[in-house]
Amino acid sequence: MTKKLITFSFFVLSSFALTACSNDDDIVTETPVVISDNEISNTIPSNLGSAYSTANQFDRYVKVTTPNGGSIHIVAQNKLSDEQIIRCKNILNHYLTDYPDSKYGSDKSAIADKMADNNAILCLLNGQDDGNNPVGEQVTGQPLYQNEIQVEGGSWYMNQNYEHRDAAFEEILHFVHDYGIGIDENGTPSKRGAAPEFQKEIRAAQKNGLSNNLWGIGQTDWINELTQENSLSQEYLAAVIDSYYGLWGAYTRNTTHGMWGLYVANNRTDMKTDDPMGYELMNNKFFHPYLTYNARINASLNGNFSLKFDKSKPYTHCSQYLKDVTLLGSNNNTVTVNQLDNNITGNTGSNTVIFSGKSSEYTISTDKESTIVTDNNENRDGTNKLTNIEKLQFTDKTVSL
Repeated sequence: MTKKLITFSFFVLSSFALTACSNDDDIVTETPVVISDNEISNTIPSNLGSAYSTANQFDRYVKVTTPNGGSIHIVAQNKLSDEQIIRCKNILNHYLTDYPDSKYGSDKSAIADKMADNNAILCLLNGQDDGNNPVGEQVTGQPLYQNEIQVEGGSWYMNQNYEHRDAAFEEILHFVHDYGIGIDENGTPSKRGAAPEFQKEIRAAQKNGLSNNLWGIGQTDWINELTQENSLSQEYLAAVIDSYYGLWGAYTRNTTHGMWGLYVANNRTDMKTDDPMGYELMNNKFFHPYLTYNARINASLNGNFSLKFDKSKPYTHCSQYLKDVTLLGSNNNTVTVNQLDNNITGNTGSNTVIFSGKSSEYTISTDKESTIVTDNNENRDGTNKLTNIEKLQFTDKTVSL
């Protein structure tokens, strides 16, 4: 088999073994994704058009090089942080990472290639989508605004601040859906899409959700607008994705519904019974059951970052689906593991990794510059690769490395 490489520019991420689940309990090994060592560029290609000029405050650019040699473009205005740009790249990376043995995602080359062929441009814009950014009406690509991009470990993320709600998963999904998967028009598969059979399933689930009042709840005018735009399936799928990855679990104004209350379920457990067709779109079809990227934990974090769900920590509705993290900065932080065989990299401070059981219940070994900690109890902490970590905290004692 020829090995396929999709090059995601501007962030160094070493090759690592990912895992994929056919359901929440069954974990299998997945082919590594190789990501190149390139930097964010301050030069934006002129062939993208005059809208993406420095005069319009665009000052950074990165591209994703696809298997066919094409490019998926990401351009950013000057108020975006580098970490926000990297986070958006990571989410795009996640959506385009192969999901072995899945129905539509085993090989996503055609999706990535089609996005490049369709001249896909992700536009990261200053401020928020309130009409005050004049460039928002000029750009031809998929917009995503600065004040709706959270970063793991940052205050918006840790506090699950819905005034700055995490819209990156939704908008980047629209990006992949419109330019890669493809939407159907009047029941006819779009010629510019690479996955028309998957789109048929998405459309069927959307129609079921709308007709049974599972989605678009109380939003008649909005649904009419989406119908005119042929955007129903995109918006429905985004609502499903957001609930599936826990983005509405901490929303206190409506504890049962997702996406501002217009979707019937706010977490994947409820989706199984409340919207089974939506849940089936997530079940071994295209989207991984966990987040495949290595999350860069913001340097402002000072304390604990938990990968294990903890109802007292709102952000863990989301972080429970992270597998790999890298701490940034120099604060002395701790990381609590989950069951996904975590890869954890420390920062320049003194870092501690927290486990669920007694030290005697784990096997500790070394692998070159890393420490491997394996839980001898099944379905608990898994096997964890730790790099630049100073201490291991068990329930009975703390071990210095």
